[in-house]
This record gives sequence, structure tokens and C-alpha cells, in this order.
Amino acid sequence: MTAPPGRRERKKAATRQKIADTALRLFLERGYDAVGIRDVAAEADVAVTTVFAHFASKEALVFEQDEDFEQRLTQAVTGRAREEPLVPALRREIQALVRHCTADSAAPIWRMIDESPALRKYEESMRLRHAESLATAIAADPDLAQTTTACRTIARFAIDGYSLAREAADPETALDEIFRMIEAAWAATHHAEDSTGSARP
Repeated sequence: MTAPPGRRERKKAATRQKIADTALRLFLERGYDAVGIRDVAAEADVAVTTVFAHFASKEALVFEQDEDFEQRLTQAVTGRAREEPLVPALRREIQALVRHCTADSAAPIWRMIDESPALRKYEESMRLRHAESLATAIAADPDLAQTTTACRTIARFAIDGYSLAREAADPETALDEIFRMIEAAWAATHHAEDSTGSARP
């Protein structure tokens, strides 16, 4: 059982959240390009160094749940019941992320991201990193026993599926269609394993 965070950890988390909330409010009020790190620090009543202690870049302030999302994706693999197949576990987590990111409150944030080349580039690199972390988690599961290429492919499909569903007019229907294809692709890796007698090169 995980111990509850101590006072220092709670204080750090509260400061981080305050900075992120302040930054997002300023970005939406004034425009992303019009707000600098110093503006965020002044408004949040913290030092610039404190901002950078919690966020590596200005772009990271917009994606403050980045690490949480990445952890949730890997835990969909590592935390599932042993008998639960991989793809339904992934679908459940991707669906939760899509619902979070398509809530009405998220619409202004995504408009801001779409209008900023820097934020679009950061979001793309974040998705690639999430896909690599997910692939690593899949590859580490001895019950799945697939090639590195298969693990990376399915992980990339899942992360791209999230993006496609988030942008779709009907995200739930899009997820259904996407994950039927992902399920078929994952099943194909097992057929390949059966025909060669080994999942790994």
C-alpha cells in the first residue's frame, strides 16, 4: 500500500498546480505568445526559478498532466489483471483520456494548442514519448511476449488512436472503429508468432 504524501510533497504539489492554473488562465486571457515565464511567476507570486523547478519549459505549463497521462497509460498494461487481454485494458484508458480531453472545458485549450506551432510541436513530441513508454511496458510483460517492433507498433497505434478520436466529430464511434483495427493488428502478431514458433527475432 502506497503511503500518503507528506506535508512537503503536498506543498510542492499545491505550488505546481497553482503555477499551472495561473499560466493557463493567463494564456487563455492574453494569448499564449503574449505571456512569458516572468508573467506567470509574478501572477503566481513565485520566483522564476520556482516555475522552472516544476516545469522544464513554457510549453510544459500547458501540458501539466503530461506525466500523469503517461503513467496512466503504462499502468493500463502493468496494472491490469493477469488474465485481462491487453487491448481492452488499453482501450479503457484511452477512452478515459479522450473523454477528459473532449470535455467542453478543454475546447479553448485545444484551440490555443492548434494555433501555436510551438505547442503543436511539443504535443507531438509528448505523444511519441508516451508511445515509447507504453511500448516498453508492453515489451516488459512476459505474458505478452512480442517483438520490439510489434510492441512499438501497437503502442503507436493506441496513441495515434487517442489523437484521432479526440479530433473526431463523434469520439466514441471513432474509438470503436480504431480499436477494432488495433485488436485485429494485435491478433495478427499472434498469428505470426504461431507460424514462426517464436515471438522474438
